[in-house]
Amino acid sequence: MEKTKTRKLNITFQSDMEAEEHPREAASEGGGGKAGAKGKIWEFIAIASIPLVLVLGNSMLVPILPDMQREMNISDFKSSLVITLFSVTAGVFIPVVGYLSDRFGRKAIIIPALIVYGAAGVLAGFGAVWGSYSVVIWARALQGLGAAGTAPIAMALVGDMYNGATESKVLGLTEASNGFGKVISPILGAALALIVWHAPFFAFPIFCVLSLLAVMFLIKEPKEKTSKKEPVGQYLRTVGHIIKEKGRWLVTSFFAGSLALFTLFGILFYLSEILEEKPYNLDGVIKGLVLAIPLAGLVITSYTTGAVIKKNGTLMRWLMNIGLTLSTVSLGLTLVWNKEHLIAFMSLITLSSVGTGLLLPCLNTMITGSVQKSQRGMITSIYNSLRFLGVAAGPPLIGYLMEENENIVFIMLSALALIALCLVFFLVRPEPNIARKPQKT
Repeated sequence: MEKTKTRKLNITFQSDMEAEEHPREAASEGGGGKAGAKGKIWEFIAIASIPLVLVLGNSMLVPILPDMQREMNISDFKSSLVITLFSVTAGVFIPVVGYLSDRFGRKAIIIPALIVYGAAGVLAGFGAVWGSYSVVIWARALQGLGAAGTAPIAMALVGDMYNGATESKVLGLTEASNGFGKVISPILGAALALIVWHAPFFAFPIFCVLSLLAVMFLIKEPKEKTSKKEPVGQYLRTVGHIIKEKGRWLVTSFFAGSLALFTLFGILFYLSEILEEKPYNLDGVIKGLVLAIPLAGLVITSYTTGAVIKKNGTLMRWLMNIGLTLSTVSLGLTLVWNKEHLIAFMSLITLSSVGTGLLLPCLNTMITGSVQKSQRGMITSIYNSLRFLGVAAGPPLIGYLMEENENIVFIMLSALALIALCLVFFLVRPEPNIARKPQKT
């Protein structure tokens, strides 16, 4: 393992691959022809479909929760469990699935995970038709288990397949796909509910099947150079050593990524609540379109950031700090321009989402590139597990604080963003050029 030679050089990127670029990447960048470029695009789309499906399977149900309460005669708390239990189950099982992907391969996990995810969605739909809350809630827990093997493993797969600039671009694309899913989910869910309230349950598996076919036929996972696998004990010791050695910046990155998702979903919950109140009285598709405004800022910024950062660690550091500064300031200013000034308020929330779009692709690129392929699934899974738990914690905590004092919500979010900014500024310092280096043995 290469070690840095100066105190400022806190992040070292490693790979099992040779120093030259991945052959498939080199072919595409070296002018492999229109056929090669077209195949590359379809490969990127197949990878991007995985986080898109992950988001659709959860966020499409948010608009129908009031209908579910009414049709199934359940409480607010029970309806919220349909979302929360999914996220918690996924968060708990992601590290386990990450370990299995390191042992058996990424596609060997993603393909059955998509099958479980889609099949459990159908079961949840029949539970809704039958009026059985117990069937719905157990099916949603099973969906969470399937979700654990989708987008988090796709991030590790990107790290296996690509290097340098292409890796950053594809990771930015996956983050943008995740955000795009958040944009269209409320709109699509509300539109489908106009047919029948439980239609989103049955529509989601269709997207799942499309993603499954794309993964099976369009993605070719790199073959292992050796069939030797570490025993479980040695594997866990190796992962522990990585976290101990790189924990100063790695744990900081985990915290920043989790906080970004906690803030995003907390704010979306807040907006969803206030937009239905007077004087706005927005609901259904119209409310979904308004919620899509800050998410659109996230999508565009994430894709652009992934495309421009390439191998430039210095640029990553600038963008991460700018993004967190933007989030800190914009969330703080909502105390002045609050929901009573809706246009200014939505503009500030959108600027906060832009800050998140600057941050997340940089974190994704650093984390996937920080370890060898044989441990990458576990490290990226720990990161994604914390992101899921951030998503699960955001709405209930923000909802509780709203009942106490709405100003506390944005004081807390701005303060947390400031803490993350200070930690990232002092502890996360990537190399000026983070092209992967071959491992020394």
